[in-house]
Amino acid sequence: MQELSVQHSNGSYSIFVGNGIRFELHKYFNKSYSKIFIITDDTVEKLYLDDVRKGLSDYDFSHFIIPAGEESKHIDVYYEVQTKAIEIGLDRNALIIALGGGVVGDLAGFVAATFMRGIDYIQIPTTILAHDSSIGGKVAINHPLGKNLIGAFYPPVGVYYDMETLTSLSEREKRSGYAELIKEALISSDELFQDMLATKLASLEQEKLQTYLMAGIKVKQEIVEADEREHGVRSYLNLGHTLAHALEAELGYGNITHGEAVAIGLLFAIHVSEREYDCNLPFDKLKKWLTDNNYPLAAFTVDTEKIINHMKTDKKATKQRINMVLLKEPGKLNKEELTDETLQNHLDTFRKRLV
Repeated sequence: MQELSVQHSNGSYSIFVGNGIRFELHKYFNKSYSKIFIITDDTVEKLYLDDVRKGLSDYDFSHFIIPAGEESKHIDVYYEVQTKAIEIGLDRNALIIALGGGVVGDLAGFVAATFMRGIDYIQIPTTILAHDSSIGGKVAINHPLGKNLIGAFYPPVGVYYDMETLTSLSEREKRSGYAELIKEALISSDELFQDMLATKLASLEQEKLQTYLMAGIKVKQEIVEADEREHGVRSYLNLGHTLAHALEAELGYGNITHGEAVAIGLLFAIHVSEREYDCNLPFDKLKKWLTDNNYPLAAFTVDTEKIINHMKTDKKATKQRINMVLLKEPGKLNKEELTDETLQNHLDTFRKRLV
């Protein structure tokens, strides 16, 4: 069992990483709750809902099942969950449990942040990707015009990462999650980045995966503690996400996974960085690794003007001007404001490099 603590403006919460945690959640609670409300999706329900229940037999609990996929981060689903919470009599001393990946965590966290002006919730991530979204207190739902535009900063009271739940992931889900780990490696150091690219996903062992997860979690922990509300260095966590969110919005949520979009976005960020800073970065090495591990780079067939328009509605844009996190080298980042003309040129030349 490994444990980390994340400090925030109103206190702190612990992150536990280990095996079998889902069976004994009650051991980690530091207060009693009037009722427990589990939010999960129809994939995770079949795999792990009963396991979690076994550790909560002494509690009054209910659950709500959402359809798996990014489409569930929708205001109609959010409203349905709120209605259920009211109907079952949740009060201010209740606990919401987010059991699932990033979609479940974001939705359940936003429900918790807004139900009766805020109640406790915990994250139980069941995907690699959710190691990133479950930490830091960003919760949100999507709008057709942009990803995560409706949300809040609202930290959980705990994060419980059961490594055993990762054994059920599909190859596509593994690819998706690993892209965020690569992002954190680029933020951290060239050494970690090179080590991660020496791994083939099809043969990635659990022990090695846990090492990379802990490294990624520590990067996230250090940054969110230094900048809880994203006024400075926390924006570095958006590396690769300016294009990624635009791709998700344009292609339709669920048609490309978040991590697949981030992988393309990381390549684009490196491409732009090379041209803006006149430096040599590992574009070709990362592209080869992504290709060898079956990332859908061919998905980048979208119209340049439409992508730029989506970038302008991104929550990181200011006054319709696009901000991108760029790399001078792994471990050294900066944020730059780019004009439409400059972005169009970068997107056009990037498209040619993907062929």
